[in-house]
Amino acid sequence: MTAEFLFITFTLFLAGMIAVPLASRFGLGSVLGYLIAGIAIGPVLHWAGVDVVGLQHFTEFGVVMMLFLIGLEMQPKVLWDMRARIFVMGGLQVGVTCIGVMAVAMMFGQPWTVALAIGLIFALSSTAIVTQTLNEKGLMRSDGGQASFSVLLFQDIAVIPMLALIPLLALPELTEVLHHGDDHGAGHGEAGLNLNLVEGLSGWQTALVTLAAVGLVIMAGRYLTGPVFRYVAGARLRELFVSTALMMVVGIALLMTMVGLSPALGTFLAGVVMANSEYRHELESDIAPFKGIFLGVFFITVGASIDFALLGENLALIVALTLGLIVLKAAVLFVLGHVFKLSKGDKWLFSLGLAQAGEFGFVLVSFTVANAVVPAPVADLLLLVVALSMLLTPALFICYDKIIAPRYSRQQAQDADEITSDAKIIIAGHGRFGGIVNRALRAADYETTVIDYSNEQLEMLRRFGLIAYFGDATRPDLLHAAGIDEAKILVIAIDNKEAATQLARYMHEHHPSVHVIARAIDRWHVYDLWTAGCRDIIRETYDSSIRAARSAFEAIGHPREDAEQLISVFEAHDRKTMLETAQAFIQSDDPHSENSAYSQLIQDNLETWEAELKANMRDRRKPE
Repeated sequence: MTAEFLFITFTLFLAGMIAVPLASRFGLGSVLGYLIAGIAIGPVLHWAGVDVVGLQHFTEFGVVMMLFLIGLEMQPKVLWDMRARIFVMGGLQVGVTCIGVMAVAMMFGQPWTVALAIGLIFALSSTAIVTQTLNEKGLMRSDGGQASFSVLLFQDIAVIPMLALIPLLALPELTEVLHHGDDHGAGHGEAGLNLNLVEGLSGWQTALVTLAAVGLVIMAGRYLTGPVFRYVAGARLRELFVSTALMMVVGIALLMTMVGLSPALGTFLAGVVMANSEYRHELESDIAPFKGIFLGVFFITVGASIDFALLGENLALIVALTLGLIVLKAAVLFVLGHVFKLSKGDKWLFSLGLAQAGEFGFVLVSFTVANAVVPAPVADLLLLVVALSMLLTPALFICYDKIIAPRYSRQQAQDADEITSDAKIIIAGHGRFGGIVNRALRAADYETTVIDYSNEQLEMLRRFGLIAYFGDATRPDLLHAAGIDEAKILVIAIDNKEAATQLARYMHEHHPSVHVIARAIDRWHVYDLWTAGCRDIIRETYDSSIRAARSAFEAIGHPREDAEQLISVFEAHDRKTMLETAQAFIQSDDPHSENSAYSQLIQDNLETWEAELKANMRDRRKPE
């Protein structure tokens, strides 16, 4: 058994190591790479006689940890700020999709209870695939990305009442068969523990016990999480802190299992409960390294779980059901995008991005079978539809990138606002960075032209009487309409790193007389912008970090003047080394990880730079 377990683990990691870099190199994304890896190793595992149940344990563990991290990242304030889109848009998506799928299932002759269960399963989308892909492509902050995230949040919340409702849909004939199977296997484990708290209860009694368990988790999390972690933190052992968090996760998952719910639901609730703890950020930093591994294992097992024999026997039916599901969900989402006034490109991103079934569909399908709601043969077909729709999702995003996004980028000149401002200062992007720049300039009586691609941002600005224009600031025709030919300053404050670098390069080549101030996301982005010709680059967290370091010097006991001198030495040294290292990127077209000139420069000068900085800091430091 040990050798089998190690073989499964090795095969999963090896497949991911080979497939994901290849998929990323061809622009397919990491998710599709993991899915392809799973498809590749599926026949190998079957040929080797690997226990499928063991593979399913990996899948369940990946789903469990993924749902825990999703819950841990859910902030009550974020939920409140997005409440309209989450509960109205998300509620309509789940409700309308469920009704549509239910109607189709009843047309195929399924009872209404089975049809409703199928509708609930297919109403969900893949939180893991969509959020990871949106982040990889820099689309999360767009209107389409934010709408997608809102709906996904509601779907995650909606799983709770779904799992409570499904046992009430049990079919009498399936229940009898299920109980007969249990009776047939009785006598082999009579001495074991019976941890089922809802065994023998009626449907409404099971629902009450389930709700009571959920309430217990919430109350215990609110009043016990803080004291428990404070007690454990006293040991000052990081591994004990992590193990305690996992113990609480497992305990809550166990409680959910005892009342007939999925362990994944338990960990999701555990994450939400821990999100309210003062130890939330430490938990995130401790567990975050495992997130990618667990998600990768989950996606691999999704690919490996495809039953190609069953798929071959029912190929036409399964492909038709999968494509029909994608078309139905995309149509519902497109209408909702129109109702909530998303722009045309964002409507397509919203519609195609969420058109698949979700990873929680695997959990719900197994749950429906275990509760005598859906017959096993139908459940096997549903699992294939869920897996195949998830497999097609990266292709839908590629379709959006290559076909739809360029089309609407060309057509946006007709959709963008007519810019009537003749201000000499143009601000591209009005988020948390560009907004402060705009406020400061306007407070000093300087006129600005603000261009932003988010309807929500623009509506908020207009409610406060500020003039802003909708449009993509990276488009040359829109910049021309904004008066770039007569402008003196362009502030690049857009979130997308690639788009910001592209805009800086365009300005350097076509409008070199305009002073460009660009926001850099991180140090690598500084190099990209420098290589593109921009020379006024502001790292978005640099100044706040410098102020924090100055405050630390003052807290140690240095007077303000002494702290300012120490910081000025550090800043001068940082600027000097930044200029030297930036030259390596101008001289080479290699990507960051393969830039040999940069790596050699760091190796040759690191010790010298560190010694020089310490010497200069020591000279400026006054005796305490």
